[in-house]
Amino acid sequence: MAKVAAAYQATKGSILDVDKEFYNRLTAARGERRLVETVTVPMRDGQAWVVPAGHVFRIKVTEGPQVGDFNMWNLHNPRERMWASRTRQLQRAHVSTYDRLWSTLPYLRPMATIIDDTLADYGVDEDGGRVHDLLGTRCDPYVNKLLTGEDFDFHCHSNLVRAVAPYGLTELDVHDVLNVFQCTGLNDDDQYFMKACPAKKGDYLEFFAEIDLLCAMSCCPGGDLSIDLWGPEARDPLETCNPLDVEIYAVEPALLEGWSSPQPAPYKGNHGMRLQAVDWATLKKNCC
Repeated sequence: MAKVAAAYQATKGSILDVDKEFYNRLTAARGERRLVETVTVPMRDGQAWVVPAGHVFRIKVTEGPQVGDFNMWNLHNPRERMWASRTRQLQRAHVSTYDRLWSTLPYLRPMATIIDDTLADYGVDEDGGRVHDLLGTRCDPYVNKLLTGEDFDFHCHSNLVRAVAPYGLTELDVHDVLNVFQCTGLNDDDQYFMKACPAKKGDYLEFFAEIDLLCAMSCCPGGDLSIDLWGPEARDPLETCNPLDVEIYAVEPALLEGWSSPQPAPYKGNHGMRLQAVDWATLKKNCC
């Protein structure tokens, strides 16, 4: 198959032109980090955590293979949140080192950058599967009810809803996810497939927070996704479920030299709308 160029390409010095040297410096200087907090996301549950800009956080497999459904918001403005679709376009459908997670309009800036990934060499398997998926989204009780006729309150969507409720967010704030450690692809019929998670104990995906973040993750009730959740072969995959840990690190200030938190997209237009001044005298006469 002929190689087709990506639609969105970085130009020298643009925000898409990642400073790999800076991020390599962060990963090379692990001894110059300080562990601030460890958050455990329990099996089949969700948890939220805060990461200040300029910190590093790591999602880590602690017991066995497990998929995590990840959401992210601007800590100070939850209307700015991770935009999975634009991230697929600007980066790729399965992300890894140096890829960035982008925010929604009208902000459109990198929220976090992946700086290390122990599964970076997984590549493309014999079925076309890749890891760290942005193609799919979270499992939810609504589609489960449609497919099975049963209520189940611990899908990833519900786990995320419970996780962010203490921060004043609701179900309406939960959004399309990054499926961490999840192996997916498209089959010959262009249909979405999921495979067993290839991650093992000790594997991790590590991020640099570009802005102050509120993050949340669900440990998928499908566990490592080696057992079908729906269809004729479906059964409860509880035996494949595990917790995940999140480690949050502060880095030495000297390592951040030359870095600054990215600003929202500079477009300040009015989308072609031309606003006219209001004739208040006429308005008062007509309405009163």
